[in-house]
Amino acid sequence: MEGLPFTSPAGVDEGGPLGPPPAALALIAADGVLVGWSREAEALLGYTAPQVLGRPAADLLVPPAGRDRPEEPRQQLGRPEPSRPEPSRTEPPRTDSPLRLDGSRSAVVDVRHRGGHTLRVAVTLRPLAPAPDATGKAPSAVLMAAELEGLRWWETRQAMLQGLVTQSPVTLTIYGPGARLLWANASSVRELGGDLSASLGRSMNELFPGDLLTTEHLASPEDFVRRILDTGEPVIDVHFRGRAPADPRRERVWSSSYFRLLDGRGEPVGVCEQSIDVTDHYRAQQRLALLAEAGARIGATLDPFRTAAELVGVAVPHFADAALVDVTAEVLEGDDPGPATAGELVRAADSGGAPSRVGERVAHAAGSPQAESLAGGRATEDPVLAPTHLYVPLVVRGAPLGLVTFVRGEESEPFGDGDRAVAEELASRTAVCIDNARRYRRERTAALMLQRSLLPRSLPELSAVEAASRYLPADSHLGAGGDWFDVIALSGARVGLVVGDVVGHGLGAAATMGRLRAMVRTLAELDLAPDELLARLNDQVGRDASDESARGPDAGGAVGATCVYGIYDPASGTSTWAAAGHLPPAVVPPDGPVGFLRLPPGPPLGVGRLPYEAAEVPLAEGSQVVLFTDGLVEARGQGVDGGLERLADLLGERRAGSSDALCARIVEELVPDHVRDDATLLVVRTRALDARQVAAWELSPDPALVARARSVAAEQLGRWGLDDLAFTTELVVSELVTNAIRHASGPIGLRLIRDRSLICEVSDSQHTSPHARYAGNDEEGGRGLFMVAQLTEHWGTRYLPTGKTIWAEQALPAP
Repeated sequence: MEGLPFTSPAGVDEGGPLGPPPAALALIAADGVLVGWSREAEALLGYTAPQVLGRPAADLLVPPAGRDRPEEPRQQLGRPEPSRPEPSRTEPPRTDSPLRLDGSRSAVVDVRHRGGHTLRVAVTLRPLAPAPDATGKAPSAVLMAAELEGLRWWETRQAMLQGLVTQSPVTLTIYGPGARLLWANASSVRELGGDLSASLGRSMNELFPGDLLTTEHLASPEDFVRRILDTGEPVIDVHFRGRAPADPRRERVWSSSYFRLLDGRGEPVGVCEQSIDVTDHYRAQQRLALLAEAGARIGATLDPFRTAAELVGVAVPHFADAALVDVTAEVLEGDDPGPATAGELVRAADSGGAPSRVGERVAHAAGSPQAESLAGGRATEDPVLAPTHLYVPLVVRGAPLGLVTFVRGEESEPFGDGDRAVAEELASRTAVCIDNARRYRRERTAALMLQRSLLPRSLPELSAVEAASRYLPADSHLGAGGDWFDVIALSGARVGLVVGDVVGHGLGAAATMGRLRAMVRTLAELDLAPDELLARLNDQVGRDASDESARGPDAGGAVGATCVYGIYDPASGTSTWAAAGHLPPAVVPPDGPVGFLRLPPGPPLGVGRLPYEAAEVPLAEGSQVVLFTDGLVEARGQGVDGGLERLADLLGERRAGSSDALCARIVEELVPDHVRDDATLLVVRTRALDARQVAAWELSPDPALVARARSVAAEQLGRWGLDDLAFTTELVVSELVTNAIRHASGPIGLRLIRDRSLICEVSDSQHTSPHARYAGNDEEGGRGLFMVAQLTEHWGTRYLPTGKTIWAEQALPAP
């Protein structure tokens, strides 16, 4: 029969991007001659049907032993061949040829392309049913061939599709209109519980109830299906949290993407959902986020109860459904942690629902998981209790501080190894913060004890003033400050008033405050004027600063302070003040407006060596003087000016009451429950000495007047009813007046003051200071001041701008 070209039947041609490569078909007669040649064969090898039909199919093959092996010359296919007699028959293919016609077979062979190069193809030979043919040219077999590379590429794609359907861990699910299930791959079928038929037609929300974690998208996955079917716009990487039908007790997280599927006509048929389980990755991210939040929130204060509450706030509900924190009583009191038992704990925080409340003692039985966790220093779980309880000890430097209990309900998953690691990290951070709070409490308690021991335990009862005070330590984590105050009894019934503030907080500030208070008291008892006292105090603070610098930055002492010091004389009704960088006192006169003293400005102590100036201020009897530190007027965060204005308004109300009542009212109005800086307040109400309590005389520097001085003194004591002190007083007056006449010039002043003691004062114009000494046995003089010192309780020298005053005090006889 005559060979003809033909076209491959439908279904053998290329079927789209996922279809097989085009197959070349050829028909072979029983003698191995090509009798049919398809257009696909022409496209594959480049030969037209006339060029190959009637020729042996084996001529297309490249010899397997080598492409250039010498062989019998053969006319090149496709070119005219010289006329020659046609052989009576064509020999069949060799027995080792892949084109043997004795059965079906497949092989990979090299064939000659019309362009001269070799092409590797995959061939399959299928015999055909024999048909009667007298010519012997009836097709005996069909030969199918395809380029090997394209075939393998198609097979790879087929394997890929097969893997996605049967082996891929990625779930592929197709939803139709209404978001109802149409198809699912093997992985998705496992998520659905293994029975696809039972799930077909059900909606997404029915199959996977849950919620979205990616809030920028629509409200539910079903909305994705409707929108994607309408618009064709895919949705990528949506995080969905829910429970799969195969494991409804476990909460899972999937990362899902959605895209539209089209049929052959380009019409949408559904939406494919591609999901992968990212539960472990999501939980790892959640744990990292939880630890980051814990680092930012836990330990914001130095209060162990608030730190425990911060841990509970971080853990619930993101990590546990409930949490409890118990801390040893020793730690809460600031003591060093010791061996802890479950029966020595105090509930520090509770997320709610537990029988014990915060602050109450908590007891656990010996041998319980709680006790084992504390004793072993490791996390333990209660194997009996449901829901799950995880006990984690609070440990610092090997010492237990307490115990944290994390609880998960029956609806939550049990704690895993990753959860244990997170719980231990949370407990470790909390333990460090609680230990810091413990150490702060201990140091603050020590600083407060030191500070209070250095402050006056009670104010002296004096005739000059009625005094009251308040000291409020700061709640700041910086520790106690360096505020101090004092009321100092001076000679001549006068009183010294001082308030100061050391820069800094803690033990160093408290120690510096103690030194400054001691120095002020010592200098005040030398009867120094306020400006001279501050000058000497400033020199000492400067020397202390130099010593601290020499000791290095870790010396720990506070440097620098502010101070205001004043002296009030009840006999004259005058006061003298000087300030070193401190806020001026407020004065409330009996019948005038409230005001603040206008004092010459002076630098803070330790800042420089500029001179200080004093100002003399008259104070009427009954005036109230209010001395304070900046912590009082800045307590409510309103600034110094606002605080001073509020204080002035408060003092202007002029409510009746004692100095102590005024202190209480000022603190109530100006100081909140928690203060950031120490606040110190000293309130005094001035008193004046009655004229009948003071007697003064002016004497000429005449030795003959010494007897006169003794006489007027004795007469005054008689009028006061102090005849028992007459002999001693006459002796003191005689010695002091005699010394003044002998060593000074100008008029001599004699003054007697009957206060809580009897005070004798002799003034002259000289600034030289007398000294008591031991006189020799052969000396006639030099024993006067020695005798004065022995006969009186106190004596001293007070310097004035016009000279000096020698004074001596005697105790009054008991009534």
